[in-house]
Amino acid sequence: MLLSLRNIEKSYSSVEGPLEVLRGVSFDLDAGNSLALTGESGCGKSTLLHLVAGLDQPDSGHITLAGQNLTSLNDAARASLRRGTVGLMFQQFNLIPSLTVAANLAFHAQLSECHDVAWTTTIITKLGLLDLLARYPEQLSGGQQQRVAIGRTLAAKPLLVLADEPTGNLDEATGDAVLDLMLSMVKDAGSALIMATHSPRLAARLDRHLKLHAGQTSA
Repeated sequence: MLLSLRNIEKSYSSVEGPLEVLRGVSFDLDAGNSLALTGESGCGKSTLLHLVAGLDQPDSGHITLAGQNLTSLNDAARASLRRGTVGLMFQQFNLIPSLTVAANLAFHAQLSECHDVAWTTTIITKLGLLDLLARYPEQLSGGQQQRVAIGRTLAAKPLLVLADEPTGNLDEATGDAVLDLMLSMVKDAGSALIMATHSPRLAARLDRHLKLHAGQTSA
């Protein structure tokens, strides 16, 4: 088992008092499997992804990733585990402005010592980035930046990919190509994927589907 969540609770302070976002969320995810998270805006999908990534801590409960209890690790240890294990595709692209597309694609893979030229070439081809490799982020459209951000994440071959609306700025054909690439990587590399999406059509393509409502999950 790659990932296990048990009784995850998370709330935030508000002017009206504590706002419960997650209430007793539990699920497991094996390597090689994919999971879709759906639910209305503000239901806690992004919060849940941030917790799994170790970017935030739950109020209570336990998250085990690749055999390590995230909730018992300090910030530095969570960052180290995240760098070598987790690939993040959030709604902010966070490309490095001073690097070309080619250098952005290689950056995280080199940091995690997983740079594979053949795999990166496959990503470049499937995401239609070949003609963009010499450009800088400021020279790209929003959709192009999103494709580069997705490619950069996949280039490092993470054990777990966390994707928050990864195809939101892409046309349907490119969005399908992106999902094809992610699902292919999950199967071929023995990774796992959690994708938050508003699209029932995309969610139906993943192995499992959990719905978040009122801080709780249902199949």
